[in-house]
Amino acid sequence: MKAMRATAKMAPRRVRARVRGVVQGVGFRPFIHGLAHRHGLDGWVKNDGQGVVIEAEGDGLDGFLADLERLAPPLARIGAVEIEEMAPVGAGGFAILDSVVSGPATLPPADVAPCPDCLRELFEPADRRHLYPFIACTDCGPRYTIADAPPFDRARTAMVDFPLCPDCLAEYRNPADRRFHAQTMACPVCGPKLTMGVDEILARIGRGEIVAVKGLGGFHLVCDARDREAVARLRRRKERGGKPLAVMAANLASAAAFADFDATEAALLSGRERPIVLLRARPGADLSPDIAPALATIGVMLPYTPLHYLLFHQAAGRPAGVDWLDRPQSLVLVMTSANRSGEPLVIDEAGIGRLDGIVDAVAGNDRAIRQRADDSVTRMIAGAPRFIRRGRGFVPDPIRLARPVPTVLAVGGHLKSTLCITRGDEAFVSAHIGDLDNAATYGALVDEAARLLDRLGVTPDRVAHDLHPDFLSTRYAQSLGAPAIAVQHHHAHVAAALAEHGVEAPALGLALDGYGMGPGGESWGGEMLRVDGAAFRRLGHLAPLPQPGGEAAARQPWRLGVAVCHGLGMGGCSIARLFPGRDVAAILALLEAGHVPISTACGRLFDAASALLGIALEARYEGEAPMRLESLVTRPRVLDDGWRLSDDLVLDPSPLLAALIGRDAADGADLFHGTLIAALTDWVTAAAAREGLDHVALTGGCLLNRVLAEGLAHNLAERGLTPLLPGAVPPGDGGLSLGQAWVAALSTL
Repeated sequence: MKAMRATAKMAPRRVRARVRGVVQGVGFRPFIHGLAHRHGLDGWVKNDGQGVVIEAEGDGLDGFLADLERLAPPLARIGAVEIEEMAPVGAGGFAILDSVVSGPATLPPADVAPCPDCLRELFEPADRRHLYPFIACTDCGPRYTIADAPPFDRARTAMVDFPLCPDCLAEYRNPADRRFHAQTMACPVCGPKLTMGVDEILARIGRGEIVAVKGLGGFHLVCDARDREAVARLRRRKERGGKPLAVMAANLASAAAFADFDATEAALLSGRERPIVLLRARPGADLSPDIAPALATIGVMLPYTPLHYLLFHQAAGRPAGVDWLDRPQSLVLVMTSANRSGEPLVIDEAGIGRLDGIVDAVAGNDRAIRQRADDSVTRMIAGAPRFIRRGRGFVPDPIRLARPVPTVLAVGGHLKSTLCITRGDEAFVSAHIGDLDNAATYGALVDEAARLLDRLGVTPDRVAHDLHPDFLSTRYAQSLGAPAIAVQHHHAHVAAALAEHGVEAPALGLALDGYGMGPGGESWGGEMLRVDGAAFRRLGHLAPLPQPGGEAAARQPWRLGVAVCHGLGMGGCSIARLFPGRDVAAILALLEAGHVPISTACGRLFDAASALLGIALEARYEGEAPMRLESLVTRPRVLDDGWRLSDDLVLDPSPLLAALIGRDAADGADLFHGTLIAALTDWVTAAAAREGLDHVALTGGCLLNRVLAEGLAHNLAERGLTPLLPGAVPPGDGGLSLGQAWVAALSTL
């Protein structure tokens, strides 16, 4: 008789898994619920202040944990999964538990455009959400701009004001429904409502009116992009000068009628973040010439809210289904931030009074905006998207640092202000706040700092600010009571790129911008630095250029042109002929007397070149002269002996500037860009050899010039160096706060 051998059944495992990252407001709990059922597990899942917590038990745990990261929802970004073994409890079923608030908080994801499923429902006549302008699900819609305190549940968002109707509640509770536990869901019965119908909005735009339309992160000023009178009226009323306006097209096929773009730019345009993308304008397009005067580029975006789609749908004759979404549409809309020049974006009906005299009508809704967020503005440079302005669609996604650091609040500079808060190995950079030229924008900065600190659940160990003592941001930082660390402007620019790329070893930094105060109060802006964490050393700089009138020279580039001509020894009469109608004699008198500040800024070099070529003698907005200069470039070429490089690494482009006088503007633009790229390449190569370094951060607002950035990066790579271009934040002042935070975090108090 054979002996019977008993096989003991192993007890099932139980684990607690903490999932960190962007895992709230992305359908993560319903995803975990479905995954647990698929693997036959018992347990529960819930949100807390730090992310998602799961307890799961059963034989299928290994497969469950593998699929958790492999099959995560499209909006989720898992930072870490921490596993703790637990004793089995044998509980039956798997549940979604109520959220709890505890410990440091996690922020919700950025807002994203409607998903294909929601668009199909939106334009399906039989669907109960047909033409509903607030349709959303677990995979799309508003997140950050409607969130209150974490964790991300309906009760902690602006949707708290809209209790679910029986039909929506049934979908919310049904594990088989795609809106199972969708926190932002609603329908025409129970959800937010417009204050003006889609047909009326479009009719008003068609009559040439300017309409303030409420979006995700604020209001837009909207008019017909083909209506020359309406666009000109918008410019006058908003006092926008010649600064370019962004436009919205229905789809890629529609945008192709007035802009050229490649596959990478098309992917950026149509991605779920839907930024404004700077594209090459197509000659002969029938849009108003006042949209981007004298520029070869145009800022384009595609619809990113259901209401945007409904406006184009109405203009297309309200077709059923979604086939029309890929067809060219004639309607193109100007979509620009709803604010007076220099003020923060209007985000609620209470602030509409600030737009008196600008708008003809207001199309609002009764869903509150909790967080201001301007549209992100991007440009493809060197094969990757680069931020001109970082906002909606990307904020508040954190930037991963090389290692955990102390908690720092960095307050940025004066222009294009942003904030940055570090927590552990993450840096949270705010959306674009603006130039701190008025009380309203300063108030927005202060409010945003308090809000971000509260939402992240941290108190800063130290505060970082610009070296300039008179910036409002500096004064604010020094008022907070925490140890305050001043960070030189260009050190911060370089540090931002190094922080993003995880470079902690010493590196070169080429910082090219318009202004930053040096340690002795000097005007810097064309700097070669060696950066080693919290320390930097100035290795070289551009040759100083007289700046008659100080800041006035940036607004009137002809002053810089006069200074260059004077420095070359030209006579007053010859100079006056180059700049007719300007008080050249007064500027020459200042130069002769020596009562003129000097600057090493690369931005002023662009201004001077633009003036010498007669492209822009006056600048109506920051960066106009360099942008118009770049717009003329077709084939950069190098002037032989166009620069001088001294042994102490001072780069003098005087021969190049001299060669521009009397030259055709387009030819001069080619010569200027090609020669400057070659000169900068030699400069960096010499510094790299002297210092024994091979990584070079390329930063500062001038690096938004695509010709310059791509040419320089290509040349340096060919010379065996590693160029580091910013991609997570703008290379200009919008990225300063990240660099300030990194330097302050590495500093010894």
